[in-house]
Amino acid sequence: MKLVIGLGNPGRQYARTRHNVGFMVVDAVAAANGISISSRAGHARTGTGVVEGVEVALARPATFMNRSGRAARALLEYYGLTCDDMLIVCDDFHLDLGALRARRGGSSGGQKGLISIIDVLGTQEFARLRVGIGPPKGDPVEFVLERFKRNERPLVEEAVEAASRACAVWVRDGMEACMSAFN
Repeated sequence: MKLVIGLGNPGRQYARTRHNVGFMVVDAVAAANGISISSRAGHARTGTGVVEGVEVALARPATFMNRSGRAARALLEYYGLTCDDMLIVCDDFHLDLGALRARRGGSSGGQKGLISIIDVLGTQEFARLRVGIGPPKGDPVEFVLERFKRNERPLVEEAVEAASRACAVWVRDGMEACMSAFN
């Protein structure tokens, strides 16, 4: 089994904000594969199914971004998985809007959800897929909590679709293939 966790903030007020692009990607993976994210497990809304012939759990943490580590640890324990079986999908304002960057591990790059996961799990060695939300114009905290502007939405939709495909490649073929195809 593989676990794909999309990071974001729970609540309607955060829906479709830049910080919730991880939720958008997990929702796209779910829609493309007929998976319903309607269960609860490990501080998250979850759904299980098959992606590219592999059993997969998809998760949207019910914790706020800066507490994502609690959800990641609980989900790994719940499903009996290791960090090698987990892909984290999150936003990154250091990347241009719509750009993707897949990595095997590494630093948080200042992303609050990744900081929490690294702190709670005690390791940087887990796969992550970052989706560019563009450089902040002003205060970064306010920027990540903004909704995408109308003229940005087509590019964001393309990025979410590409990130959904990247998740499927990671599930089926691993991070090397994902990095080769999407970086």
